[in-house]
Amino acid sequence: MSEKSMESRESIDLDLSRYLLILKRWWLPATSIFAATVILSVIAVQFMKPSYEAEGKLLFRIPSFKLVGSELLPTNSEAQDAGDLKSLLATQNPINTQVEVISSPTLLQKTIDKVGLKDNEGKPLEVEKLRKLLIVKIVSGTDVVRISYTSHDPEEAAAVVNTIMNLYLENDILTNRSEAGATRQFMAKQLPKTQAAVDNAEVALRIFKQKNQIADLSEETKTAVATIGNLDNEMNTVKAQLDEVNAQTNELRQKVELNSQEAMAVSALSQSPAVQGVLTQLQDTDRQLAVERSRFLDDNPVVMNLEAKKANLKSLLQQQIGQTVGNQTQVSENLLQIGQLRQSLIQSFLQSEIQRFGLTKRLSSLYNSRYNYEKRVKLIPQLAQNQRELERKVDVAESTYQTLLKKVQELQLAENTNTASSRIIAQASVPKDPVLLKKIIVLVLGVMLGLFLATTTVLFLGLRDTSLKTLKEVRDVFKYTLLGIVPLSIKAKPRSRYSSLESTTQVIAVRDTPYSLTSEMYRMIQANLKFLSSDKALKTIVVTSAVPKEGKSTVSANLAAAIAQLGRQVLLIDADMRIPSQHELWQLSNGVGLSEVLVGQVEFNIAVSKVMDNLDVLTAGDRPINPLALLDSKRMASLIENFSSQHNYDFVIIDAPPLLLAADALALSQMTDGILLVARPGVIDSNSAKAAQEMLEKSNYNVLGLVVNGIIHKNESSSYLYHDHEYFKPRELRKELKGLAKK
Repeated sequence: MSEKSMESRESIDLDLSRYLLILKRWWLPATSIFAATVILSVIAVQFMKPSYEAEGKLLFRIPSFKLVGSELLPTNSEAQDAGDLKSLLATQNPINTQVEVISSPTLLQKTIDKVGLKDNEGKPLEVEKLRKLLIVKIVSGTDVVRISYTSHDPEEAAAVVNTIMNLYLENDILTNRSEAGATRQFMAKQLPKTQAAVDNAEVALRIFKQKNQIADLSEETKTAVATIGNLDNEMNTVKAQLDEVNAQTNELRQKVELNSQEAMAVSALSQSPAVQGVLTQLQDTDRQLAVERSRFLDDNPVVMNLEAKKANLKSLLQQQIGQTVGNQTQVSENLLQIGQLRQSLIQSFLQSEIQRFGLTKRLSSLYNSRYNYEKRVKLIPQLAQNQRELERKVDVAESTYQTLLKKVQELQLAENTNTASSRIIAQASVPKDPVLLKKIIVLVLGVMLGLFLATTTVLFLGLRDTSLKTLKEVRDVFKYTLLGIVPLSIKAKPRSRYSSLESTTQVIAVRDTPYSLTSEMYRMIQANLKFLSSDKALKTIVVTSAVPKEGKSTVSANLAAAIAQLGRQVLLIDADMRIPSQHELWQLSNGVGLSEVLVGQVEFNIAVSKVMDNLDVLTAGDRPINPLALLDSKRMASLIENFSSQHNYDFVIIDAPPLLLAADALALSQMTDGILLVARPGVIDSNSAKAAQEMLEKSNYNVLGLVVNGIIHKNESSSYLYHDHEYFKPRELRKELKGLAKK
């Protein structure tokens, strides 16, 4: 378990204990109020008239139909199991709606009129009053509704329940029939529209198939994929043939040294008789011209005639070439006549070119076919999606039409039936015994009200009482170190909070009852004081409290006696000059004391009194006009400083007035090692405690610690001294030991 959870649990336990302590203090008024409330409840029960309760039960089953807007929900033949009504909300029980119908004002008013219900004044009972007396509940885990009515007349109670159930069934039948008729008429009007929607959906599907030439997209997809595969194979074959022809063509082109156009021209010219005839004449003329030039000069008429003939033949040759291959084709004269071998190569080259051109055209045609098939295949998914959408529209339209047609037929049957959505399974019988539940409820409410009033009273009284009652409450206000606790002496009990509480602890416990628990507590306080400071021993302390009657003087006296018993020289000074008490505790004379020493009337050695071994007491003396002026003086500071050096005191305890009534303790604390604060539960209140705490914190006074005096065992939530009766001796043995100690 974590520290946080443990602290939380302790806080809860302490709070509960605090409330129990408050209840313990104020149990008498709380018990009186609780008893009075319960007695009044019992008296009220005796005057109550007997009431009789009649009940009946309705079993609900699924209705034949339920209209929601313009749509019809499925019935039990199409949806869930029969026996459950359907609700518009998935998380809502539909029988709750029927419960509201049963308790509707219209149905209740019909019941009032039919049964003739009257109020106490003889007037017709109001609908709202009947609703309050009527109980309509669903039997848990079933489809059964329980209807009960309470009345002083048992016959009237049974009549009201039976009337309500019968009127509900009649109303349910009429409602179902009227709703069925209205729904049937509405749906009958919707049938033509639904039929038209079916026709439109079918027409749209047909047009879509015709437009996109769709017969069966799945088969078309398979066929297209197979065709694309065949085309790929054929294209690969054509590519191989084309590569072979290209290689052959390139080789022939290198041999003929002509391109395809030139090769065709040369082939045509070499096979043209006209061109070859002119070419032959031109060659003969060139031979003659060469012969004649060897014989004659160029200006000779024979040579000139031959030149003119040659020119005419060239012109005629070009004309024949143009007619054969076209004027735009230029052919060298040396190609006009070729040999048989070259002619054969040119023919092979031209055939190869023709074959290459054919293969290229065929490959292009295959590519186009494959592209068209791929385009169609890519389009098929979109066409299939569109086709499915149109087919779904057709299916939805047909389904809606069939459902609507079926509902119209069912509603025609429902319009003529007299079946309700529920039936009576238990008629209300006339009750014989009165209902005791109301009397029990009144008694229980009386007990609860009594507990509430008693608790409120205790809390109110506890809030008004601002005094701190327990050790925990004191420690919650004072945040100082707890040096010790002193149990309350049982010598005498004070009559009230404002009576003399000091009178209850007049015995110096450390001196008079050294073996008691109280003595040990004072010894524990002196031990804690001893170990407060490890580097500097305490020499002088001021003992004070927030308000009077907290036992600071008794604590001072006992603490001084406890330290003295350890063999240390102790001086106890009564600095409460307004209301001194140390002289009464030690049974000394208060004729001279601190006030006389401070003004120089008496020497310290004369004023001080020895009360025990190692313990001297300096009483307060006569009350001066202004005690603070004497205490907050250089004389007082010098006196305190000389107690250790000149008078050899190991420890000085100063009994100072309460903090909230005088500034004496605060002034003295500046001259000493610190303040020992005494608080007493039941005396100090929370406001005074907070004021004292703020006063000490504001000026940073050195508060050594806290002593809680007068602990009352019965007020504490935790018994801090639970084992004291086991450890300390019985009273008789203590007396015997005390006597032996005196001897």
